[in-house]
Formats: sequence, structure tokens, C-alpha cells
Amino acid sequence: MREAHPVERAVGMDHYVSDADGTGGRLRRNPEDFRVRELEAFDREPLDADPAGYPHVLARVTLRGWDTNDFASELSDRLGISRERVSWAGTKDKHAVTTQLFSVAKVDPEDLRAAEVRDAEIELLGRTGRPILFGDLAGNAFEITVRDAAAPDAAEAVTAELRAFATGDGGDGDEDGGGSTGNGPATVGVPNYFGQQRFGSERPVTHEVGLEIVRGNWKGAVLTYVGNPHERERESTREARAYVDETEDWAGALDRLPRRLGYERSMCHRLVERGPDLESADFRAALEAVPANLQRLFVNAAQSFVFNRILSARLERGLPFHEPVAGDVVCFSQSDAPEGLALPDTDRIQRVTESRLRTVRRHCERGRAFVTAPLVGTETDLADGEPGEIERAVLDDLDLGPGDFDLPGEFDSTGTRRAILLRTDIDVGRPPEADDADDADDADALTYEFALPKGSYATVVLREYLKSDPGDL
Repeated sequence: MREAHPVERAVGMDHYVSDADGTGGRLRRNPEDFRVRELEAFDREPLDADPAGYPHVLARVTLRGWDTNDFASELSDRLGISRERVSWAGTKDKHAVTTQLFSVAKVDPEDLRAAEVRDAEIELLGRTGRPILFGDLAGNAFEITVRDAAAPDAAEAVTAELRAFATGDGGDGDEDGGGSTGNGPATVGVPNYFGQQRFGSERPVTHEVGLEIVRGNWKGAVLTYVGNPHERERESTREARAYVDETEDWAGALDRLPRRLGYERSMCHRLVERGPDLESADFRAALEAVPANLQRLFVNAAQSFVFNRILSARLERGLPFHEPVAGDVVCFSQSDAPEGLALPDTDRIQRVTESRLRTVRRHCERGRAFVTAPLVGTETDLADGEPGEIERAVLDDLDLGPGDFDLPGEFDSTGTRRAILLRTDIDVGRPPEADDADDADDADALTYEFALPKGSYATVVLREYLKSDPGDL
């Protein structure tokens, strides 16, 4: 196995599973280079349905260069309503063109249709009886262009290794060469890591905040988020965060923190309001000054970090990802998943015993079952056998246990499980413009088309191909 980039190791992604050299290159030279479209799975009624029974207006929104949270805030401001009345199914990256669903509670459809938000196209779809919630989608389809690839021909060797990882086949894969540039799609697999975006693309500290929360250190969580400068940030931002670490002067921090750091400033405002003699409850109140979804994200990021660590440890032990060993916990596939997209149903799980091992392996081979690892919460039951040893060792190393996630308000989490293998059909090619030798940008470009189930990250697939600084992803 090849060691991952240091920034990736800091969030638990310790390895690449392909030993082949990467292509290099950069994602998102412009937003159009990264297109993502939600695979929708949310029922709606006609737009003229009774608002009393269906108070939420559902819209399909195409955004260019918008962070999902920021767009929700801008839209609510334009409509003159509370931000909490705007909901969505999945958080998308800012540096992209995204097509996704939003719902807005108790709004006149014509007001929503007329809302003028820059770089946003709003298409009204109908009404719903409840808001669309995080996870109310089947998955996402991606069309991605990577530019400035130093070795575009290396993509073929990476694809061959990822095909082998998807099935446990130690050979070179199928003879037809599918998945090399221009030869059509190939089925590949990678560890289902949580990508860098989960933890903060520029400043990966979200999981560190969550770990402090889970340990009951509310002040430490605030300092980790508001202070704690990172080398990738602008100098003025680093200086402001360093001031917080050195002084814990929250009023002074408001004078120094850039306006764009709205969540950090919200925490500081709350602490200034609480007065000079601050206690643990005041720091918890500061964390509760940010939107509810961000409060949940802190703890979710801590769970994601633990999950990544478990996957890295499983790789180091040489345990398979495509099939279980005795002691594993598997889940089964959703029967109503869209055609061509395998969706794990983590509400249907089963422990794998020696007597059931052969049968469950057949289910995994046919895409009917998936090996899982825990997103630890209060209701988590850890695996048995060697997989259970790995899970317990990671938790012990972090001084965590399922009971630590019994937390107040939005920070509480019961936990769940998540498939450890991310498998997809990927088509790697060259943009049509690459045939024009006069266009240097396109001559060294690669295109990737694939779809992933909800909750999985395109960058986790692409990192295997590029093997570059995560900042370039």
C-alpha cells in the first residue's frame, strides 16, 4: 500500500490502495469542471396542492460557485424569512456547478420563483408535506474534468488496480481494458472514506471540534473552531485566530476576525453577551449559536474521523473490503434503489458467523450485501472477531466509547453503520477539445464520469487517480 498525503493522514485516510503513480492535475480550475447532479428520491405533490397539507415548496436549484449553507442564508434573506425554513438533501462543494433539491416552508411559490439570487437557477417542482432533509436523495452523478495532469496515461494503471480492489482479484482485471482513457466504463472500488471536505478543505478541524464536544470539553471545542490557526489560511486570519488562542478576548476577537468567518463571529458574539465570568455552559451556548446542521456536523465529523481510522487499520491488517470475515457486520441493499446504483440499507444488518460466512460472501459478490464499519453513537454495537478488535483499538486510542455520544440537543447521536467499500462504474476519458493540440489546458486534461450513493465522496475516488495534495482536489 502507498502512504497517503500528510493532510489526508490527519483525517484518518492513511493509504492509497493503488500503488501506481498518479496522474497529477487540478480539479475545479473553474466551477464548470466539477458538475454534480443529485439522483432524486423525494416524492412531491403538484404545485397547486393544498398548502395546509403540503406547506413546503420543493425546488430544483442549479448553483454555480455557492456553498449550500451560504445559498440557504442568501435565499432566506431574499425571501425575508428565517433561514431555518430552508432545507436541503445534501451539502455540496462551493467550487462546482451543482443541481440539487431545496424545500422552503410556508412561502408563496411566486415569491420563490421571483427570488433573484446570483448564479442560481430555481425550478419549482411541487409541494411536500414535510421539509426535505439531509439524506433525502439516492446519490449523486458526477462529470469532472481534471486539468494540468502531469501523466494522464497513468490513469489506466490506476483503474486496473482499483478494479482488482473492487473484487479482491489480484490480477490485472478484465482483458478488454475497460476504464482506460477512451475504452468505456469499468467497475472500480476504493475504501469508502469520508473525504477531506467533511473535515474542512482549507482548514481540516471540524472533527477536532467534534472530538472536544464528545469529551465534554465545550471551551476546548470553541477554541479549536475560533482559534487554532492553520498554515493554509490567509495571514490576517491566522493572526486573528492566534490572538484568540493567546488572549481569549472575545470582544477583541470580533474586531480582528474577518467578516467572512460568520460562524466564528457568532460564537464570539454569544460569549460577549454571556459576560466576563464564563463557565462550561456558556461555551456550549456559543456552539449553539451556529445553525443546527453545523452543530450536528461537528459530531458527525468526529464519527467520520473514527470511521476513517477504522478503515485504515483494516487495510493495514490486510482484511478484505469486498467481502466479510467472521465477526463482521454486513448490511443489505435497498430494494428500491435506482437502476445501476447499489444503495446500502444500514437498517438491515446481520452479524457474520463462521456458519454464515460463505452465504454472506455470495450476497456481497452479487451486490446484495455490504461489509460495514460503525459511525459510533450511543446505540452502536461493535463487531466481533478481528473486525471488532480493530474497532475497539481505534476507540481506545482516542479514549472514546459509544456512551460518550449521549449529548445534549443537536450534538446527540445514536450512530449507525456505513459500507466500507465504495464501488462504481467509472468512465475515464479525454475532453473533446484534447484533440486540439493548440489548447494546452485540454491536452493534459482527463474527464471522469461516475455516480455514487449518497454520503460518498467523489474526491475519495479521484484521490487514487491524482495522488496529489488534497488542496488540488
